[in-house]
Amino acid sequence: MKKLSRRKLIQAGIATAAGVSGVGIAAHLAQKYGLVPPDHRGIWGLGETLTYATQRLLTRHSLAREFPRNMISNPPMANELAPPNDEFKKLQAGGFTDWRLTVDGTVAKPTTFSLADLRSLPSRRQITILACEEGWSYIAEWIGTPLSHVLEAVGVHPESRYVVYRSIEPDWWDSIDMADALHPQTFVTYGMNGGDLPVPSGGPLRLRVPRQCGYKSIKFITHLTVTDDIKKFGQGQGGAAPEAGYAWYAGI
Repeated sequence: MKKLSRRKLIQAGIATAAGVSGVGIAAHLAQKYGLVPPDHRGIWGLGETLTYATQRLLTRHSLAREFPRNMISNPPMANELAPPNDEFKKLQAGGFTDWRLTVDGTVAKPTTFSLADLRSLPSRRQITILACEEGWSYIAEWIGTPLSHVLEAVGVHPESRYVVYRSIEPDWWDSIDMADALHPQTFVTYGMNGGDLPVPSGGPLRLRVPRQCGYKSIKFITHLTVTDDIKKFGQGQGGAAPEAGYAWYAGI
């Protein structure tokens, strides 16, 4: 994202206040500085753009709230899960030793990581809330390696703008921008509450994005693709049943 000066920010604010023409100018500035989400078209497009641009300008480096250990939910909520497919069952029977996470796209060194490889990277813990768009939530300790460490290991190209992540479940995928991908609380998560990440909670591997609603934290991830253009992947929102009308950006 190009640097947005205080002068440009003030100009955008004045333009927005000026009415219809101001909206056009603000939209132009948002496009210029990479503040337009992939789902900016359609009836809700302007609102999605304003939400995304505002949060990126004002809260780009903010942290999701972290809780004390005594507030961990007991037991943690796990939303309804479709039966794992045969490939998953085979990997589960082997203790997930053959589970792999492939990282490719606009990177210098496309790499496939085992769970042991990921555990060898610097690990972190956070106690954060998973808030579902359906209204329920729970607090858990999430254990994993920051996604930024994985991306550093493969060497992300400077033009990269998004990370697309896929589940072992067919057609279950989603994406985030580089601001969230490099955020210190975005985890490739393999543990919960002191143990391995349970299957109902997305084990053995889940992408945890605590600054967004729960549907952005895709379960059973097997593939990350770094890209400079989300259009080649479709509508830019996949994992959370796009027919339900969920926004690509679900910041909380």
